[in-house]
Amino acid sequence: MIYFDNSATTMIHPQVLDTYNKVSQRFIGNPSSLHRLGQQSSVLLEKSRQQIADILGVDSTEIFFTSGGTEGNNWVLKGTAIEKRPFGNHIIVSNVEHPSVANTAKQLAELGFKVSFCPVDREGLIDLAELEKLLSDETILVSTVVVNSEVGMIQRIRKISELLEKYPSIHYHVDAVQAITKLPVETFLTSRVDFMTFSAHKFQGPRGIGFIYWRNGAKLSPLLTGGGQERNKRSGTENTPAIVAMAKALRIATDDQDIKERNIRQLKNALANGLNKYDHVTLFSSLDVEKSAPHILTFGLKKVRGEVLVHALEEKDIYISTTSACSSRQKTDNSTLHAMGVTHQFAETAVRISLNHQNTMAEVEQFLVIFNQLYKKFSKIYS
Repeated sequence: MIYFDNSATTMIHPQVLDTYNKVSQRFIGNPSSLHRLGQQSSVLLEKSRQQIADILGVDSTEIFFTSGGTEGNNWVLKGTAIEKRPFGNHIIVSNVEHPSVANTAKQLAELGFKVSFCPVDREGLIDLAELEKLLSDETILVSTVVVNSEVGMIQRIRKISELLEKYPSIHYHVDAVQAITKLPVETFLTSRVDFMTFSAHKFQGPRGIGFIYWRNGAKLSPLLTGGGQERNKRSGTENTPAIVAMAKALRIATDDQDIKERNIRQLKNALANGLNKYDHVTLFSSLDVEKSAPHILTFGLKKVRGEVLVHALEEKDIYISTTSACSSRQKTDNSTLHAMGVTHQFAETAVRISLNHQNTMAEVEQFLVIFNQLYKKFSKIYS
């Protein structure tokens, strides 16, 4: 099997799974319980919080656990809308955001909030001049992704942060789900970022667990109320085994991160070079290291719908995806490619390869062999 769908989810690391199992068996207490078993779980929970904070270079009081990226994005958008409603009702997101941001913004629009979708250029980068034009006295939140999950472009978070320095009352939220462990943290965690979202299953951690960074001093209303866990900010019994496993996964993934990033980019470049040899293949992802993440390569085969190519490769035990796994089953238009000015005819051919450090050059070579066979098979369609 060749697994090239790591942006959808990664395979849990064996050491992480072992940690999850051991904590599940040995730490049975609820972290909120007053007895010794509860206290043991609470101590372990806080050690994990500190470990994550140390990796990010932030204070442990700025880390809050969630069920993943979707909850985190919903929490920041809706929590800001509730908290800052007396001061304004305008929210800005880009038109290349993950569905958990885009659809949350649309839901808030239905509830009476004014939502602006900032345009991007043909490379998928936010137009900073247009963003500044959209800012107003009513703006309460700007939300942008770091790495787009569909084509892998890297937003200019530092440039956006510099722009927002002139507007200190506006919350700035960054979706870093696809960026963490793929890019250096300092490239997207600026002093102007108020909130940041993460999900463990993107870096070989368990599914159903994540966290947000919440800068001390920023205001956010709870999304989940109840027993007062997470310092009354996110109620619900903490998933201690998953949290501990997530902290371990993050540590493992960030060990030798620069070496892993370099190796992944070499695989991406080899794939791109191989695919570029075909007249009827279009690369949608950039190879510019400043503009595109190392692990995502999106391309299309002329007149062949993305899902057709996905299933053809699946028959050869090779796994890729169309675009974002969170929206691919809905068969909706590729919002990112359309926002970049790609025509519907080309956008519907898009498929995404997403890599991690466990992939090998041998897998890349095997993929290109199989792709060559499929290219010949589909030749009647595009000839």
